[in-house]
Amino acid sequence: MSRPHLTRLLSAVLAVATAAVLAACGNGTASGGGGGGGTADRTIRVAYQAFPSGDLIVKNKGWLEQALPGYTIKWTKFDSGASINTAFVAKSVDIAAIGSSPVARGLSAPLNIPYQVAFVLDVAGDNEALVARDGAGISSVADLRGKKVATPFASTSHYSLLAALDKAGVPESAVNLIDLEPQDILASWTRGDIDAAYVWLPTLDEIKKTGKTLISSRELATAGKPTLDLGVVSTAFIQAHPDAVDAWRKVEARALDLIANDPDAAAQAVGAELNLGKDEAKAQLSQGVFLKPADLASPEWLGTPDKVGGLAQNLVSAAQFLKDQQKIDAVPDLATVERAIYTKGLPGVLTP
Repeated sequence: MSRPHLTRLLSAVLAVATAAVLAACGNGTASGGGGGGGTADRTIRVAYQAFPSGDLIVKNKGWLEQALPGYTIKWTKFDSGASINTAFVAKSVDIAAIGSSPVARGLSAPLNIPYQVAFVLDVAGDNEALVARDGAGISSVADLRGKKVATPFASTSHYSLLAALDKAGVPESAVNLIDLEPQDILASWTRGDIDAAYVWLPTLDEIKKTGKTLISSRELATAGKPTLDLGVVSTAFIQAHPDAVDAWRKVEARALDLIANDPDAAAQAVGAELNLGKDEAKAQLSQGVFLKPADLASPEWLGTPDKVGGLAQNLVSAAQFLKDQQKIDAVPDLATVERAIYTKGLPGVLTP
């Protein structure tokens, strides 16, 4: 398909998806407006995903509700970053947990979503991986030629899958890529409909029971293609409710401290959200890489108001890779991405 035709098709799909989200969630102007002072202006719409993280701890323990008693907190579960990006376009979400690859897409044309990265939830390690199903005749990434491989499109796993194929010298066109959300991957895996999948926890642990890990996001990070789970906030919400954003960052930092200092309590909270036992949740948490709150303001990550950190370049590099793979139209320049890193109040706001 030619690039102009592809662009028009993407625009049409986005318009339909946006209309659907708008119909389900309303016009989304209440939380971001900042005017009027009514009850609707005091609602924070939080998009979360069901993977082991400090974000699930904050939700489970009600810390955001405790920190912002004057607000109504509405938590909505999403299955992937692509659907969260659509929700941001529809102005139906204020804060979200979303992967770095979807954020790179969101900051690039044609989406150009007005949101900012305000937190790093985790760095992908062994909690995202490419697994081949037992009996599929696959022992390496090179063996994926002609095979059916599933991943949620426009996710960090999709980005990592493309990076793994590129690293192995396997063209994307040589593989039958299938767009499936994590729960659908598990169902297809159980039926034997797919040969391999790149996905995250907890689905990852389930398919590993009858499969072989070919490569993990930890290995790809070492090879120069790191992925992260980020906390992003709409620019309109930041402008209207900066104190609420600071409160949210503080409780997310508190969750990182709990993971580091009381892994049993962290696992209890995460397990309750994922319907897992404490030991299983603890094992899954151990597969991710969680920063210390103070590290988020370091030159490697978010940085400070005086100097934006290396995360901006990471996102530009991710966008460049997606452009090379013909997944986006253009790569935003570094200055544009640096403006999308929210550093106001750092590092002080990250302390308990």
